[in-house]
Amino acid sequence: MTESEAFAVTAVRVIETTDRDENAWTGADRAWASHGAAAYVGETAAPAQFLSRRAALAMQRLGERFSALRQALQALAWRPWLGVAIVAAAFVAGVLADRVGNAQRINVLAPPVLLLLVWNLAVYVLIVVLPLLRGKAARPMDPLRSLVAYLGTGMHRMPSQMGAPAGQWFAAIAMEWSRLAVPLYRARAARILHLAAAALALGVIAGLYLRGLAFEYRATWESTFLEPGSVQALLAVVLAPGAWLGGMPLPGLERIAAMRSPGSENAAPWLHLIALTLLVLVVLPRLLLAVLAAWRERRCIANFPLQLEQPYFRRLLRGFHVEANPVQVLPYGFAPTEQALVGLESILTRLLGGAASVRIAAPVAYGDDEDQSLVMLAPDPGPIVVLFNLAATPEREAHGAFAQAAIAKCSAAQPLLVLVDETSFMARAGGDVQRLEQRRAAWRELLQLARLVPAFVNLASPDLVAADAAMDAALFVPSH
Repeated sequence: MTESEAFAVTAVRVIETTDRDENAWTGADRAWASHGAAAYVGETAAPAQFLSRRAALAMQRLGERFSALRQALQALAWRPWLGVAIVAAAFVAGVLADRVGNAQRINVLAPPVLLLLVWNLAVYVLIVVLPLLRGKAARPMDPLRSLVAYLGTGMHRMPSQMGAPAGQWFAAIAMEWSRLAVPLYRARAARILHLAAAALALGVIAGLYLRGLAFEYRATWESTFLEPGSVQALLAVVLAPGAWLGGMPLPGLERIAAMRSPGSENAAPWLHLIALTLLVLVVLPRLLLAVLAAWRERRCIANFPLQLEQPYFRRLLRGFHVEANPVQVLPYGFAPTEQALVGLESILTRLLGGAASVRIAAPVAYGDDEDQSLVMLAPDPGPIVVLFNLAATPEREAHGAFAQAAIAKCSAAQPLLVLVDETSFMARAGGDVQRLEQRRAAWRELLQLARLVPAFVNLASPDLVAADAAMDAALFVPSH
């Protein structure tokens, strides 16, 4: 799954898990996206392919309905050109950096070059030491990498106002994506900054040689505090990598003393030493770190933390079928109203992540635990739903016995879901929360004996998001 695909899947997940009313993105839209994706990739495709295609279809339709949302989400996508621009700017800055000397005289103690070396060495020390101090705990990005990520994702261009529900969706998507993409953006920003540091050093080297070609430079040094011996010791340490790489001898004490201002010598050997030292201490290590960061970046993309075991993705993957998913519903001891049946079909469609073919059996007679409805269940794969009425007092010999009989019929291909309809009880009890909780507790206690967890839903007016969570928790799949 690519980064853009992971972003689309995340955006659709946020919308579908926060849209409680399904006014702007309906159950029919969800079913259309699932069916279209399954038909396109085929039922043998990997789950990631199905989810990616489904997200693409959903984003296309959402973009047609909410153009402002589409534009805002495009602003969140990473801008690949930013990395190129930062690296190019660093190279130009290196070329145009402060001259290493004035009046065609190069001060071998020139601060820009020494500061560049010290800065990079300090970065290397921090890269090694900070993880040891902080351990494996997650840590936020440093300010510089945070700035790169901020500019790269266009977070600074987020719209201030957007109509409902697109505005709420966008805010939630931006927050969730920022949370999920932290490891990816940390690696990407590190890659860009390491390349920029290498480019800055290469720019300095290019500037040195360009000036050396155009002018005759003389090497010298001057210092208020340092004597020739100190300067020779300092340069022997600082320029040692360049001398080793180029096989060049380091200057001795007499040569250093003769170079003290107003003395000087031809700057060509010093330009070579400085360039080679920058190459060894800055360019090559930074390129190696950039390669390592690029590897981490690719690994973050390949293992993006979408967590397919989450209930939302499990629901979608249950709907990974070209045909509608069959669901067999067995009402026990009562006949659901037409309005309740509409609500039932809506929540079951969400449970299966696509179109559901809901088959409502005739109500099972009260007290009959061997009803023909269980015997006549079709062998089609898909959930078996036992529907109880919260208004009924739960009884072990009746409701409990039927639940046990239903367990005997279910399998991995036909998991069992126990729903308790609260419609008539809530109409009777009004807003008496205490009575409602007492009755729920009685049903839980009864069904716990059968190792079942009931999902309580007011089918006449279901809270879809709450029903999703309740049904995910209640779905019973036998272990045998």
